[in-house]
Amino acid sequence: MRQVLYAGAAVLVSSVALSAGVNKAQANRLKEAAEVLTEIHQAPDKDIPNDLWEKASCVAVIPGVKKVAFVLGGEYGKGVLSCRQGGGWSAPSFMLLEKGSIGFQIGGQSADLILLVMNDRGVQRLLEDKVALGGEMSVAGGPVGRDARAMTDAQLKAQILSYSRTQGLFAGIDLTGGVLKPDNDDNEDLYGRKVTAREILVDRTVPPPPAASVFMAALRRAPAGDVRN
Repeated sequence: MRQVLYAGAAVLVSSVALSAGVNKAQANRLKEAAEVLTEIHQAPDKDIPNDLWEKASCVAVIPGVKKVAFVLGGEYGKGVLSCRQGGGWSAPSFMLLEKGSIGFQIGGQSADLILLVMNDRGVQRLLEDKVALGGEMSVAGGPVGRDARAMTDAQLKAQILSYSRTQGLFAGIDLTGGVLKPDNDDNEDLYGRKVTAREILVDRTVPPPPAASVFMAALRRAPAGDVRN
C-alpha cells in the first residue's frame, strides 16, 4: 500500500513539474495560434481552401509577427507546428521563423502567419536544424477561398503554402528569405525534457500536453473541450 502511495505521489509531482515548465508566454502562444485558426475558419470565403487543408501534411501558426522584427538584426517570430498523423494530429512543436534577406518583409504593422507543408519531402526538411524558405524549401503564397482550382503552377509545386492576416485581411504571402527551425529550448520546457522535432512530429513519442489542448482542438476544428489528438 505504501509503495502504491509513493508511486502515485511521484506521478503527481512529475505532472506538476511538467505543467510548471510551461511559462505564460508559451501558453499564450498556443492559445493565440488556436485563436488564429478558429477565426480564419469562421469565414469560408476568406479561409484556406478546404481541399488544401485536408491535403496538408503539417500546419504551422506564427501569431503576432511584427514587420520591425524582420528589419532589425537578431529578431524572429515564434510559432507552433503540428503534423497530420492518420486521422489526427501530432503533439505541437514550437518553431522559430528568423529573418533572412533584407527583402523579407511582411508589410503592415502586425501579422499572423499560417504555413501549410504540402508533402512528405517538406516534412523531412522541417526535421533538419533549420531550413531556408525559398531556397532549400520552395514556398509560395497560398490561394484563399472555397476551393483551390485556380492555383498557379508555382503554387502547385510549392512545398509550403504561406498566408498572412494583417488588420483583418487574410491573403497569401511570399516568405522567401525566411528561415524556419525548431525552438528547442521552448520544446524542452513544454515537454519537461530534451526532445527533437522528429520525436514530436513524426515518431509521436510524446503526447500533447494539457497546455496544447486548445490548439489541438483548433486543428481539428473541434470544440476546445474536446481533448482527443
